[in-house]
Amino acid sequence: MEIKSFPFLSQEDYSHFYTLFPDMDDFDITGEGGLKKRRRKEDDSNNNNGPMSDILTTLILLDEEEKQEQEEFFVQTQQEKSILEANHRQKTRAMNEYLSDLQQNHAQSDELDQSRAKRTHQSAFAAAAVAAETANSGAGSEPGSAVPAAGPHRRLWVKDRNKDWWDKYNNPNVSDDEFREAFRMSKATFDMICEELDSAVTKKNTMLRDAIPVRQRVAVCIWRLATGEPLRLVSKRFGLGISTCHKLVLEVCSAIKTVLMPKFLQWPDENRMKGVKEEFEASSGIPNVGGSMYTTHVPIIAPKVNVAAYFNKRHTERNQKTSYSITVQGVVDPRGVFTDVCIGWPGSMPDDQVLEKSALFQRANRGLLKDVWIVGNSGFPLTDWVLVPYTHQNLTWTQHAFNEKIGDVQRVAKDAFAKLKGRWSCLQKRTEVKLQDLPVVLGACCVLHNICAMRNEELDANLSFDIFDDEIVPENSLRSATSVQARDHIAHNLLHHGLAGGAFL
Repeated sequence: MEIKSFPFLSQEDYSHFYTLFPDMDDFDITGEGGLKKRRRKEDDSNNNNGPMSDILTTLILLDEEEKQEQEEFFVQTQQEKSILEANHRQKTRAMNEYLSDLQQNHAQSDELDQSRAKRTHQSAFAAAAVAAETANSGAGSEPGSAVPAAGPHRRLWVKDRNKDWWDKYNNPNVSDDEFREAFRMSKATFDMICEELDSAVTKKNTMLRDAIPVRQRVAVCIWRLATGEPLRLVSKRFGLGISTCHKLVLEVCSAIKTVLMPKFLQWPDENRMKGVKEEFEASSGIPNVGGSMYTTHVPIIAPKVNVAAYFNKRHTERNQKTSYSITVQGVVDPRGVFTDVCIGWPGSMPDDQVLEKSALFQRANRGLLKDVWIVGNSGFPLTDWVLVPYTHQNLTWTQHAFNEKIGDVQRVAKDAFAKLKGRWSCLQKRTEVKLQDLPVVLGACCVLHNICAMRNEELDANLSFDIFDDEIVPENSLRSATSVQARDHIAHNLLHHGLAGGAFL
């Protein structure tokens, strides 16, 4: 508001005016100074507008630069997006073309397979028709009449392989010594096994190929068990495929378990058990011994599951090499023939735990081993039916004598396992057989061992095998007070009735 002087006001009016408007001191309303304060404020505002304008100018420039950068980024993003979309369309087009070509090739391949199969069936039927017509014409023709020759017949799906090695041993003129050296048994025993398994392993011929003969099937299995050769070498010897040899081994082992095990590996009946007891008592002086028991380990490749359970700490420490195994527990008669086997428990289990898992243990719990002792080593517990040696320190002469006789009986089982592993070398090293198939293979080895033992098949001295299985005394080695008294009574009788041996007389 423009301020002017008022000459018509008195001094008293001016005083009153200043009271109402104290800020008016800055104005010269008398007319002498004019608008001094207004001009001073305008000068101050003009002095302050310089820095503010610079700041505003800078902000405007920064804003414009940011907008320009955003526009450039947007343009660049659009270009990259268009390039990616073009590449994607190109790849999609190429994949669609490839898929179309692949489907077309599959369709053509299926058509070729169908046409080939159709031609094969037609050729087979034509050959059968020609053969039938030839047979009929030959039967009805006069002697000397010409018989139309059939066209050349091509065998399908069969690869020619060298079978000279097998033909040599399949020849009736091969000597028995040569055959025994190769198959760990005589020709007569081999022929008996083939006759027993004939109905279980025989296959029928087809129009495309002849079935593998029974003798060759059994020979593949026995050779594989006897030598432990890799399947690729077995394949070359017998002129068969690798997968075929593997299949034959499992089929024949399964047939041995099904057909031969009930005949050649059984728990003795009452009459046979009586004879077993008499033979053991005659050799050891210990009465009522119905069998000698031992547990051995068979090495395996580390399984894919539950590896720790199959880890064999004792064999690892002895061989300085990580070892995995499964157990084979067996009971034998005085001739070393297996009467009971328990196969397949993990190698980390001690002998007493394997025993508790066996069918023999269940049979004893049902009271079926009454008045029968099964002799074991110090790895088994002393029970009402398992007789083991004394294991504490400072043994008496009586206890020493007892341990010596127990050792003689127990050695029968250990020798049987040594012959088992010596004759069937596949048990000496890690096998290619899967873990789930291994019990069948090991059972077949035990059955074949029994057959050889019953038929008095001698084992070559070069095939002898030393068994190393550590014995760990169970934590609870005395399971029955009655059995402790019975063992002491047997030991007393051995010493005082002159049955302990010359060293203790």
